[in-house]
Amino acid sequence: MNPHNKSIEELQEIASQVRRDIVRMVHAVNSGHPGGSLGCTDYFVSLYFKVMNYSTDFTMNGEGEDLFFLSNGHISPVWYSTLARAGFFDPKELATFRKLNSRLQGHPATEEGLEGIRIASGSLGQGLSVAIGAAQTKKLNKDKSLVYVLMGDGELEEGQVWEATLYAPHNKVDNLIATVDRNGQQIDGSTEEVLSLGDLRAKFEAFGWHVLEADGNNFETLLPALDEAKAATGKGKPVMLLMDTQMGYGVDFMMGSHKWHGVAPNDEQLEIALQQLAVKTASDY
Repeated sequence: MNPHNKSIEELQEIASQVRRDIVRMVHAVNSGHPGGSLGCTDYFVSLYFKVMNYSTDFTMNGEGEDLFFLSNGHISPVWYSTLARAGFFDPKELATFRKLNSRLQGHPATEEGLEGIRIASGSLGQGLSVAIGAAQTKKLNKDKSLVYVLMGDGELEEGQVWEATLYAPHNKVDNLIATVDRNGQQIDGSTEEVLSLGDLRAKFEAFGWHVLEADGNNFETLLPALDEAKAATGKGKPVMLLMDTQMGYGVDFMMGSHKWHGVAPNDEQLEIALQQLAVKTASDY
Protein backbone atom coordinates (compact mmCIF):
# COMPACT_ATOMS: atom_id res chain seq x y z
CA MET A 1 0.00 0.00 0.00
CA ASN A 2 3.05 2.28 0.17
CA PRO A 3 2.47 4.78 -2.66
CA HIS A 4 6.14 5.81 -2.66
CA ASN A 5 9.44 3.95 -2.74
CA LYS A 6 12.07 6.49 -3.66
CA SER A 7 15.82 6.20 -4.12
CA ILE A 8 18.16 8.13 -1.83
CA GLU A 9 18.79 10.64 -4.63
CA GLU A 10 15.06 11.19 -5.02
CA LEU A 11 14.63 11.48 -1.25
CA GLN A 12 17.34 14.15 -1.10
CA GLU A 13 15.58 16.16 -3.80
CA ILE A 14 12.23 15.87 -2.02
CA ALA A 15 13.85 16.88 1.27
CA SER A 16 15.28 20.03 -0.33
CA GLN A 17 11.83 20.91 -1.67
CA VAL A 18 10.25 20.34 1.74
CA ARG A 19 12.87 22.58 3.34
CA ARG A 20 12.07 25.27 0.75
CA ASP A 21 8.42 24.97 1.72
CA ILE A 22 9.26 25.30 5.42
CA VAL A 23 11.22 28.54 5.15
CA ARG A 24 8.69 30.05 2.74
CA MET A 25 5.73 29.12 4.96
CA VAL A 26 7.11 30.68 8.13
CA HIS A 27 8.46 33.71 6.27
CA ALA A 28 5.08 34.47 4.69
CA VAL A 29 3.35 34.95 8.05
CA ASN A 30 6.44 35.91 10.08
CA SER A 31 5.70 33.12 12.56
CA GLY A 32 6.26 29.43 13.03
CA HIS A 33 9.01 27.02 13.96
CA PRO A 34 11.64 26.50 11.23
CA GLY A 35 14.54 25.12 13.30
CA GLY A 36 13.16 21.76 14.38
CA SER A 37 11.22 21.42 11.13
CA LEU A 38 14.38 21.70 9.04
CA GLY A 39 16.21 19.30 11.35
CA CYS A 40 13.54 16.61 11.08
CA THR A 41 12.88 16.91 7.35
CA ASP A 42 14.90 13.82 6.38
CA TYR A 43 12.99 11.73 8.93
CA PHE A 44 9.59 12.82 7.61
CA VAL A 45 10.64 12.28 4.00
CA SER A 46 12.00 8.84 4.88
CA LEU A 47 8.73 7.80 6.55
CA TYR A 48 6.35 9.06 3.89
CA PHE A 49 8.37 8.31 0.77
CA LYS A 50 10.07 5.05 1.73
CA VAL A 51 9.22 3.42 5.05
CA MET A 52 5.54 3.60 6.00
CA ASN A 53 2.65 1.77 4.40
CA TYR A 54 -0.35 4.09 4.16
CA SER A 55 -3.11 5.33 1.91
CA THR A 56 -3.65 8.93 0.82
CA ASP A 57 -7.36 8.07 0.81
CA PHE A 58 -7.39 9.30 4.40
CA THR A 59 -9.51 7.83 7.19
CA MET A 60 -9.27 8.71 10.87
CA ASN A 61 -9.08 5.09 12.07
CA GLY A 62 -6.27 4.15 9.68
CA GLU A 63 -7.26 0.50 9.69
CA GLY A 64 -4.75 -1.67 7.85
CA GLU A 65 -2.13 1.06 7.47
CA ASP A 66 0.80 2.44 9.41
CA LEU A 67 0.01 5.48 11.53
CA PHE A 68 2.18 8.47 12.41
CA PHE A 69 1.68 10.86 15.33
CA LEU A 70 3.60 14.10 15.83
CA SER A 71 3.98 14.83 19.53
CA ASN A 72 6.10 17.99 19.24
CA GLY A 73 3.39 19.68 17.20
CA HIS A 74 5.16 23.02 16.82
CA ILE A 75 7.21 21.56 13.95
CA SER A 76 4.00 21.41 11.92
CA PRO A 77 5.57 23.06 8.80
CA VAL A 78 7.63 19.97 7.98
CA TRP A 79 4.63 17.68 8.46
CA TYR A 80 2.29 19.82 6.37
CA SER A 81 4.80 20.06 3.55
CA THR A 82 5.52 16.32 3.62
CA LEU A 83 1.83 15.43 3.61
CA ALA A 84 1.20 17.74 0.68
CA ARG A 85 4.17 16.49 -1.31
CA ALA A 86 3.12 12.88 -0.59
CA GLY A 87 -0.32 13.52 -2.09
CA PHE A 88 -2.63 14.02 0.88
CA PHE A 89 -3.66 17.51 -0.27
CA ASP A 90 -2.67 20.13 -2.87
CA PRO A 91 0.67 21.81 -2.07
CA LYS A 92 -0.96 25.14 -2.99
CA GLU A 93 -2.74 24.96 0.37
CA LEU A 94 0.64 25.42 2.09
CA ALA A 95 0.23 29.13 1.27
CA THR A 96 -2.53 29.30 3.91
CA PHE A 97 -0.22 28.25 6.79
CA ARG A 98 -1.15 30.00 10.07
CA LYS A 99 -3.72 32.23 8.36
CA LEU A 100 -7.23 32.83 9.66
CA ASN A 101 -9.58 29.87 9.02
CA SER A 102 -6.74 27.80 7.52
CA ARG A 103 -6.66 24.03 7.95
CA LEU A 104 -2.91 24.43 8.49
CA GLN A 105 -2.83 25.89 11.98
CA GLY A 106 0.39 26.66 13.82
CA HIS A 107 -0.01 23.39 15.71
CA PRO A 108 -1.81 20.45 14.05
CA ALA A 109 -5.51 20.22 14.85
CA THR A 110 -8.34 17.93 13.79
CA GLU A 111 -11.43 20.13 13.72
CA GLU A 112 -10.54 21.51 10.27
CA GLY A 113 -10.31 18.00 8.80
CA LEU A 114 -6.83 18.18 7.32
CA GLU A 115 -5.93 14.87 5.70
CA GLY A 116 -3.14 13.03 7.52
CA ILE A 117 -3.78 14.59 10.95
CA ARG A 118 -5.38 12.33 13.57
CA ILE A 119 -4.72 14.23 16.82
CA ALA A 120 -4.18 17.79 17.96
CA SER A 121 -0.65 18.19 19.29
CA GLY A 122 -0.05 21.63 20.64
CA SER A 123 0.48 20.57 24.25
CA LEU A 124 3.78 18.73 24.60
CA GLY A 125 4.23 15.34 26.21
CA GLN A 126 1.08 13.62 24.98
CA GLY A 127 2.03 11.98 21.69
CA LEU A 128 3.67 8.86 23.07
CA SER A 129 0.59 8.07 25.15
CA VAL A 130 -1.68 8.46 22.11
CA ALA A 131 0.60 6.32 19.95
CA ILE A 132 0.61 3.56 22.57
CA GLY A 133 -3.19 3.62 22.61
CA ALA A 134 -3.32 3.40 18.82
CA ALA A 135 -0.80 0.54 18.84
CA GLN A 136 -2.81 -1.40 21.41
CA THR A 137 -5.96 -0.84 19.35
CA LYS A 138 -4.22 -2.36 16.34
CA LYS A 139 -3.24 -5.38 18.41
CA LEU A 140 -6.82 -5.84 19.63
CA ASN A 141 -8.05 -5.62 16.03
CA LYS A 142 -5.36 -8.07 14.82
CA ASP A 143 -4.04 -5.31 12.56
CA LYS A 144 -0.38 -6.01 11.75
CA SER A 145 0.42 -2.39 10.83
CA LEU A 146 2.83 -0.26 12.85
CA VAL A 147 2.52 3.00 14.77
CA TYR A 148 5.18 5.71 14.63
CA VAL A 149 5.55 8.75 16.88
CA LEU A 150 8.07 11.61 16.99
CA MET A 151 8.99 13.57 20.13
CA GLY A 152 11.43 16.38 20.79
CA ASP A 153 14.26 15.91 23.26
CA GLY A 154 13.25 19.00 25.23
CA GLU A 155 9.78 17.49 25.37
CA LEU A 156 11.16 14.68 27.53
CA GLU A 157 10.97 17.13 30.43
CA GLU A 158 7.22 16.38 30.47
CA GLY A 159 6.42 13.76 33.11
CA GLN A 160 3.69 12.10 31.04
CA VAL A 161 6.37 10.90 28.62
CA TRP A 162 7.96 8.78 31.35
CA GLU A 163 4.65 7.35 32.50
CA ALA A 164 4.07 6.19 28.93
CA THR A 165 7.67 4.96 28.76
CA LEU A 166 6.94 2.69 31.72
CA TYR A 167 3.60 1.54 30.36
CA ALA A 168 4.64 0.37 26.88
CA PRO A 169 7.18 -2.34 27.84
CA HIS A 170 4.97 -3.59 30.69
CA ASN A 171 2.17 -4.14 28.20
CA LYS A 172 4.47 -5.48 25.44
CA VAL A 173 3.46 -2.79 22.96
CA ASP A 174 5.85 -4.12 20.33
CA ASN A 175 4.16 -2.64 17.24
CA LEU A 176 5.36 0.84 18.17
CA ILE A 177 8.39 2.75 16.86
CA ALA A 178 8.99 5.94 18.82
CA THR A 179 11.62 8.49 17.84
CA VAL A 180 13.26 11.28 19.82
CA ASP A 181 14.66 14.19 17.84
CA ARG A 182 17.90 14.57 19.77
CA ASN A 183 19.03 17.97 18.52
CA GLY A 184 20.12 19.18 21.96
CA GLN A 185 18.16 22.44 21.65
CA GLN A 186 14.92 23.80 23.06
CA ILE A 187 13.24 27.18 23.16
CA ASP A 188 15.31 28.63 26.03
CA GLY A 189 18.71 27.19 25.17
CA SER A 190 20.47 23.84 25.01
CA THR A 191 18.90 20.85 26.72
CA GLU A 192 22.14 20.44 28.64
CA GLU A 193 21.78 23.93 30.13
CA VAL A 194 18.00 23.84 30.75
CA LEU A 195 17.69 20.31 32.11
CA SER A 196 20.27 17.67 31.25
CA LEU A 197 18.78 14.53 29.71
CA GLY A 198 21.69 12.31 30.73
CA ASP A 199 22.23 8.98 28.98
CA LEU A 200 18.97 8.52 27.07
CA ARG A 201 19.96 5.14 25.69
CA ALA A 202 20.62 3.78 29.17
CA LYS A 203 17.38 5.30 30.46
CA PHE A 204 15.11 3.79 27.80
CA GLU A 205 16.88 0.43 27.95
CA ALA A 206 16.43 0.40 31.72
CA PHE A 207 12.71 0.97 31.15
CA GLY A 208 12.61 -2.07 28.85
CA TRP A 209 12.76 -0.59 25.35
CA HIS A 210 14.73 -1.83 22.35
CA VAL A 211 16.89 1.22 21.59
CA LEU A 212 18.57 2.26 18.34
CA GLU A 213 20.54 5.37 17.41
CA ALA A 214 21.07 7.10 14.08
CA ASP A 215 22.13 10.30 12.35
CA GLY A 216 18.79 11.85 11.37
CA ASN A 217 20.32 14.12 8.73
CA ASN A 218 21.87 11.36 6.64
CA PHE A 219 19.67 9.03 4.61
CA GLU A 220 22.56 6.55 4.38
CA THR A 221 22.32 5.90 8.13
CA LEU A 222 18.71 6.89 8.85
CA LEU A 223 17.07 4.48 6.41
CA PRO A 224 18.94 1.38 7.68
CA ALA A 225 18.06 2.40 11.26
CA LEU A 226 14.38 2.65 10.37
CA ASP A 227 14.59 -0.75 8.65
CA GLU A 228 16.24 -2.17 11.78
CA ALA A 229 13.50 -0.62 13.90
CA LYS A 230 10.83 -2.31 11.80
CA ALA A 231 12.66 -5.63 12.05
CA ALA A 232 12.73 -5.28 15.86
CA THR A 233 8.94 -5.00 16.15
CA GLY A 234 6.84 -8.00 17.14
CA LYS A 235 9.43 -9.25 19.63
CA GLY A 236 7.86 -8.16 22.90
CA LYS A 237 9.44 -4.71 23.29
CA PRO A 238 8.55 -1.23 22.03
CA VAL A 239 11.25 0.31 19.85
CA MET A 240 12.94 3.66 20.48
CA LEU A 241 15.06 5.45 17.88
CA LEU A 242 17.30 8.17 19.28
CA MET A 243 17.82 10.37 16.24
CA ASP A 244 20.63 12.94 16.24
CA THR A 245 19.80 16.00 14.13
CA GLN A 246 20.92 19.60 13.82
CA MET A 247 18.28 22.25 14.35
CA GLY A 248 17.97 24.31 11.17
CA TYR A 249 19.72 21.67 9.04
CA GLY A 250 20.26 22.76 5.43
CA VAL A 251 20.41 26.51 6.12
CA ASP A 252 23.86 27.41 7.40
CA PHE A 253 22.94 30.45 9.51
CA MET A 254 20.19 28.49 11.29
CA MET A 255 22.07 25.27 11.99
CA GLY A 256 22.66 24.25 15.58
CA SER A 257 21.10 27.31 17.20
CA HIS A 258 18.12 27.31 19.55
CA LYS A 259 17.48 30.89 18.43
CA TRP A 260 15.74 29.53 15.32
CA HIS A 261 13.32 27.40 17.34
CA GLY A 262 10.45 29.80 16.70
CA VAL A 263 11.74 32.72 14.60
CA ALA A 264 10.94 33.38 10.95
CA PRO A 265 13.59 34.51 8.44
CA ASN A 266 13.34 38.04 7.03
CA ASP A 267 13.29 38.75 3.28
CA GLU A 268 17.06 38.73 2.87
CA GLN A 269 17.50 35.61 4.99
CA LEU A 270 14.79 33.83 3.00
CA GLU A 271 16.63 34.46 -0.27
CA ILE A 272 19.88 33.13 1.20
CA ALA A 273 18.10 30.05 2.51
CA LEU A 274 16.43 29.34 -0.84
CA GLN A 275 19.78 29.63 -2.61
CA GLN A 276 21.20 27.01 -0.24
CA LEU A 277 18.17 24.75 -0.75
CA ALA A 278 18.37 24.61 -4.52
CA VAL A 279 16.57 21.77 -6.28
CA LYS A 280 16.85 20.50 -9.84
CA THR A 281 13.21 21.26 -10.57
CA ALA A 282 11.61 23.49 -7.97
CA SER A 283 7.86 23.06 -7.56
CA ASP A 284 7.26 25.86 -5.08
CA TYR A 285 3.60 26.33 -4.30
